Amino acid sequence: MASRSREGRRRAQRAPGVWQQPGVAPRADRPPVQHGVRERGFLGPRLVSGIIILCLVATLVVFFTADAFYVHSIGIAGLEYLSKEEVFALTGIADMHIFWVDPEAVRESILRSPTISEAKVHIGWPPIMVQVALTERQPALVWRQAGIDTWIDLQGRVMQQREDRTDLLRIVDDVTEGPLGPNVRVEADVVNGALQLRSLYPNIDWLAYDPQKGLGYQDGRGWRVWFGTGTDMPDKILVYDAIVENLLSRGIQPLEINVTDPDNPYYAVGGR
Repeated sequence: MASRSREGRRRAQRAPGVWQQPGVAPRADRPPVQHGVRERGFLGPRLVSGIIILCLVATLVVFFTADAFYVHSIGIAGLEYLSKEEVFALTGIADMHIFWVDPEAVRESILRSPTISEAKVHIGWPPIMVQVALTERQPALVWRQAGIDTWIDLQGRVMQQREDRTDLLRIVDDVTEGPLGPNVRVEADVVNGALQLRSLYPNIDWLAYDPQKGLGYQDGRGWRVWFGTGTDMPDKILVYDAIVENLLSRGIQPLEINVTDPDNPYYAVGGR
């Protein structure tokens, strides 16, 4: 009995047998398996991310420190009377970084000039980062007031006279004090009436203007005639010609004939 119990104890102390497939290394020779651990290479995700961030920072530093990205000049198309320097001054973006340039704000600044009717602004890259395409207003008349000449366009806007245009009709206002202000508009009836008179009398180089009597000129026969304003000049000229014919047939030399109101014309003679 004692020998059987000793034998049983020896069997209990022995490790249980494990069947192994032929060709497979014993369990003790196989490398241990590590769960949840990945092999780390030299260019890990964090290193790659760090390189990308450094590149972005370096790019931003170049953008904000390089002089090439600050606006020192612009490209302009459509110039006729204005100079490139004048337009650049209107933009208000001298030495500004291109990142802060708002094309719509630049356009609004340019359009403050009475000489410019339209502007388009395009933002790009160096060397010419800001491109501006302009449409300038065209003068229709030369207006002289207080001895100063200005240009007037078809809408009556006042513009600085840029050159001597002898082909334009000249309007002379010797009544109003002070020069014509830049923010003042000449009434459309005045502009249209003057241009219509010029078309009817192509030999007219200048017209007088009086705020009360409107447009007029010195007739070569010795008197001043006033036509008022508006686009009914053909009717007024018919009335005027009839009055002149009547007066001359009676030997009357007028000093002034006024057909501002063609239904109620009048004339003045010397001594009256």
